[in-house]
Amino acid sequence: MIRLTPAEVADLTGGELTGGPGTPVTGAVTVDSRTAGPGDLFVAIPGERVDGHDFLGAAAAAGAAAALCSRPDPALPCVLVDDPVAALGRLAAGVHARLAAAGLVTLGLTGSSGKTSTKDLLGQVLAAAGETVSPPGSYNNDIGLPLTALSADERTRFLVLELGARGLGHIARLCGIARPDIGVVLNVGSAHMGEFGSPEVIAQAKGELVEALPDGGTAVLNADDPRVLGMASRTRARVVTTGRSPEADVRATDVALDETARARFTLVAGGEEHPVALRVVGEHQVANALSAAAAALAAGLAPGQVAGALSAAEPRSRWRMEVQRRADGVTVVNDAYNANPESMRAALAALTGMPATRRVAVLGGMAELGADAVAEHVRLGRDVAAAGIDLVVAVGPDAAGIADGAAEAGLGAGEESVLVPDRAAAHQVLAEVLRPGDVVLVKASRSYALELLAADLLDEGSDA
Repeated sequence: MIRLTPAEVADLTGGELTGGPGTPVTGAVTVDSRTAGPGDLFVAIPGERVDGHDFLGAAAAAGAAAALCSRPDPALPCVLVDDPVAALGRLAAGVHARLAAAGLVTLGLTGSSGKTSTKDLLGQVLAAAGETVSPPGSYNNDIGLPLTALSADERTRFLVLELGARGLGHIARLCGIARPDIGVVLNVGSAHMGEFGSPEVIAQAKGELVEALPDGGTAVLNADDPRVLGMASRTRARVVTTGRSPEADVRATDVALDETARARFTLVAGGEEHPVALRVVGEHQVANALSAAAAALAAGLAPGQVAGALSAAEPRSRWRMEVQRRADGVTVVNDAYNANPESMRAALAALTGMPATRRVAVLGGMAELGADAVAEHVRLGRDVAAAGIDLVVAVGPDAAGIADGAAEAGLGAGEESVLVPDRAAAHQVLAEVLRPGDVVLVKASRSYALELLAADLLDEGSDA
């Protein structure tokens, strides 16, 4: 973050400084006292399980310069506010405005799936041209986005922000904290359908990003998704389209997968053609790469530079198509960070593209699908069978429809389609049936924590 005195923090947040003038904030802004260090600003956030105010002393002991909080502590200077989360947003807005005036280019991404993977690609592409802030992970809410924005300083040329939403107005509010110059909308899918109610409402929410762009900005829209392409009429910014269609401004041709299900294609943009060989797994990453490419081009990079950087970009965020091979020859694909119908099918397509003796899909439930949840799980089970998966292990009662749909479509119940009650039972089944040459996909919504199962499978293999 830029250097600020506690008094300046108070001014930007509308808070009251107590405990003396203190020393300037020269480090990071953090909401976790365990990561606090000298010169940091600690934000005390009340949570469901813990209250950050209980750790003000620990932050002070770690060397924090000040705290943003709703009740004072004599251990360090405190900027008192009614709502620390809202104040964090105001602080980020003030700092971002200063940096934007000095030339910072801000890029924002949203979509029902692929946000973090695209953000990771884009961040690495931009880093080839200048100092870039684009942290790994999904920092896409009222806490994460301000923390990302506050990671920028006077040296930062590009700031990449991921914007999530669980309702109308959420993305507009995040854009009010750090207004993007370039906005990217990836897709409109079924994620959080239970909260939004319909794809049309999801599209309305995602389109808030392009509505927030300035006249001189750029909206990057996926032309292969009609709901995203329809957002062109909602922005005053220049529109750049991406996709496989010949009409797309930034497109991919000659798409092919290598023996590890990583895509190769020709990037066509700006009248130039350049080869790209991705290091991330799955054909669905082509769409993500195109969106990252178009955003980078809008930020001033050249097509050849973008293609080269895309080919060098590595996976950065955990539990997203992580591919690891055990000593005994079993390959584990950990894509357990989250799941919705679209991302499940993309992961299955990647699995089918990988060479294997047998392909095993370990699938938990998909959360927040609303009234269509049961039907969507059954439909996914049918898709599993159609994809030629050799064994599906459905984990938990919410995933019962997956096992049912797979069995109905031809995977024999008890032999090729198994329903187990929990992660431990899934591990027991897999321990008995896996053999060298198998490839195992592990995927579910975040709340099911199947990344722990993937870790158990890898630990088991380390003993081989």
